Amino acid sequence: MLKQFFIICSGADTDILENCSKGEQNKYAGIGATVFFTAVMAFIASSYALYTVFDNLYTSIFFGLIWGFLIFNLDRYIVSTIKKTGHFIDEFIQATPRIILAVIIAIVISKPLELKIFEKEINQVLLEQKNDLTLANKTQIAEQFNPSINSLAENNKALQKQIDDKEAEVNALYNTYIAEAEGTAGTKLLGKGPVYKEKRDKHDDLLAELQQLKAENKEKILANDTQIAHLKGSYDTEVEKTQPIINNFDGLMARVNALGELPWLPSFFIFLLFLAIETSPILAKLLSPKSAYDYKLEDQEATLKTTILQNKNQREALLKTDFAINDRIYNDIEHEDELYSYKRKKARELMQLQADAFFKQQKNVL
Repeated sequence: MLKQFFIICSGADTDILENCSKGEQNKYAGIGATVFFTAVMAFIASSYALYTVFDNLYTSIFFGLIWGFLIFNLDRYIVSTIKKTGHFIDEFIQATPRIILAVIIAIVISKPLELKIFEKEINQVLLEQKNDLTLANKTQIAEQFNPSINSLAENNKALQKQIDDKEAEVNALYNTYIAEAEGTAGTKLLGKGPVYKEKRDKHDDLLAELQQLKAENKEKILANDTQIAHLKGSYDTEVEKTQPIINNFDGLMARVNALGELPWLPSFFIFLLFLAIETSPILAKLLSPKSAYDYKLEDQEATLKTTILQNKNQREALLKTDFAINDRIYNDIEHEDELYSYKRKKARELMQLQADAFFKQQKNVL
């Protein structure tokens, strides 16, 4: 049962193989098994690749089955269409397009399995790329908000500097009138005289200006701080909104690109493995000598071709003979008076009917 199934997978003519040796049947069963298991590997590879795209198990399995059947049909077609002629060069030329197609199929099958085999290494590469993208994303978003934040911060520094300068000036006046009262500077007279009062009034006026400046500038600084906090909140919101896009940066194309960042030799060996599996049925047919199955198939095709050519020639001869007979028949009746009179009578009746119909049409118009 299993052997018969694999023979069907090989694309061989089962009726011919039934009359061949067991060894011949086993050879085509082996070829069919290779075709079948290649399709199974194609199903697994495509299902995994599609799972990275759809992120749905049932959808991936459904389309994976379709892809597996497609690869199975292609491989079966490739193997079944290679005919043994006994001349290796002719057979190789015949198989070249099929070998190229087998190479393409091997690449398509091996790549998703490479993604699965090197999944951990690919995840590490993707993690590094995501980190780089996160930093780049934060930098780009910060470029939108930093100029405004820096401008507001500089404005706060300028407002604070105004307060500091005014405080330094007030403190200097305070020291001046205290020194005047102590008699250590100014008039150097101990006590609170007119000069002391003048300097004290000047200090008090400037202190009042300082208090007013502090109130105004602190209100401006508070407004700037509120705006800075709002801008920083907007920055954080934008980062949170764009981060999921970076976190989902692990699709099929991203994984293929990440695989390209890894050393090429392991992937190349896996590709060679699938290439050997994919081309093994073709190479087996090319390298094997012409066997009983090939001779019987060639005999069957030659018999069918001969029969078709004979039928075609017979139909052509029959058609040619029929033309000749018809020509003789029509030549014989061409000069018969009876046929002439009959056709003349019918032509007269037809013309009369046409004349009557034309008369009625014209009469209706009038």
